[in-house]
Amino acid sequence: MIGLDTNVLVRYVLRDDVQQAEVVDKLIEKCIAERVLIVISLLTIQETEWVLRACAKIDKSSIIALFKALLESADILIETEDILEEALLHFENGNADFSDCLMVAQYQHMACDHMVTFDSKAAKMEGAILLT
Repeated sequence: MIGLDTNVLVRYVLRDDVQQAEVVDKLIEKCIAERVLIVISLLTIQETEWVLRACAKIDKSSIIALFKALLESADILIETEDILEEALLHFENGNADFSDCLMVAQYQHMACDHMVTFDSKAAKMEGAILLT
């Protein structure tokens, strides 16, 4: 198994550095050929979403599609996939930031009653309440 850093995943997705993207392509091809599992942590997912949205200006629906494709890949293991799936559901159907969606999903997985927040958009999610 190998874990991907955010910068590796971003180079692979954005292809904004041709040399680094080719290096990542070769690594992924080698891992698939040798049956080495590629692992992506939730922190890497969260950082990648921020880079794609804030720096690359990629729209929400494209980010959701990318993360769903990663979840469906047989060659990639996402840390606690069920948490990412739940976060994507919140993100797709609401107005909260992805990070808040991921936190709510994580807290629900940890059996918290809810996440308290000062963020009114996040508080609209099931599993979150506004702290006043």
